[in-house]
Amino acid sequence: MAIALYILRRAVTMLLTLVAISALVFVVIKLPPGDYLSNQIAELRSQGDPAAAAKAEFLRAQYGLDRPVWEQYLIWIGAWSGPNGFSGLLQGDWGWSFEFQRPVNEVVGGALGLTLLVNVAVVIFVHVIAIPIAIYSATRQYSWGDYAATLLGYIGLATPNFLLALILLFYLNRWFGISIGGMMDARYDGEPMSMAKLGSIGSHLIAPVVVIGLSGTAAMIRRMRANLLDELQKQYTITAKAKGMRPMPALIKYPFRMALNPFVADIGNLLPHLISGSVLVSLVLSLPTVGPVLLQALKQQDQFLAGFILMFVAVLTVVGMLLSDLLLATIDPRIRFGGRKR
Repeated sequence: MAIALYILRRAVTMLLTLVAISALVFVVIKLPPGDYLSNQIAELRSQGDPAAAAKAEFLRAQYGLDRPVWEQYLIWIGAWSGPNGFSGLLQGDWGWSFEFQRPVNEVVGGALGLTLLVNVAVVIFVHVIAIPIAIYSATRQYSWGDYAATLLGYIGLATPNFLLALILLFYLNRWFGISIGGMMDARYDGEPMSMAKLGSIGSHLIAPVVVIGLSGTAAMIRRMRANLLDELQKQYTITAKAKGMRPMPALIKYPFRMALNPFVADIGNLLPHLISGSVLVSLVLSLPTVGPVLLQALKQQDQFLAGFILMFVAVLTVVGMLLSDLLLATIDPRIRFGGRKR
């Protein structure tokens, strides 16, 4: 019951947060003077093309861009009747991309799935690699393995991910004839999903996961090691050892769970950070994710496309924060969902 009430309260808070974020996103996108169509109309008129300029003017009226900013915002989210009635984010209409001349859902539909695939794979890679190394390094402090893990951490933190992508792209092709660009072989583009296509996606997924996840892995190794060393010096750990508890259960059941808290709390920021931080890698490796699309939309002031992608990132953030809070209450008995202690 307490969990249900907590989730209900958080759902209301998340909804209000998303409303505030949507207003902020819209205002920031509208801050630069003009918009995509206004700039296009000015350019077409300067070139003496009145027919195309008239079409652009028609699009401005069709999408309500000739109305006040507050009214444009309400039409965009679907809370105000526009030229096409109530048709906005709340009704599942993501808008029109003026840059790509297609509905936004067609532009980002495939990219959203691939973005989630890449970033979920990166999260799994970071935790699967970093946690065992951090445990080994903390339990064998100042050993050769600890020094090697420390060196790996410093190299990972100091290496820009886009530079690593360029190095892998060049040398794998030069030495082994392997192309790691894109998310699949070109022959599978537009083909229905099959085992061969799935295998191609899996093989092309290795390079971006390693490149994007290296710095996160290095940072997690360093932080997890420091947290574990701190927990291993606390009285409850010493008491467990004194009572004869076996080393591995004593490590996993208590210090490890406590050391995980900061990483679980960061889940809400992790996926949005990976999406925003992997734009350069996506450009270098020609990955069809939403990062390069967002960059192009912001450069061209394609407001509906940019606005939807930013709202998608915001939804990931608030949902991730909810999941992190639920997981924290699961792994740490000191955390409760609310209510007074009796």
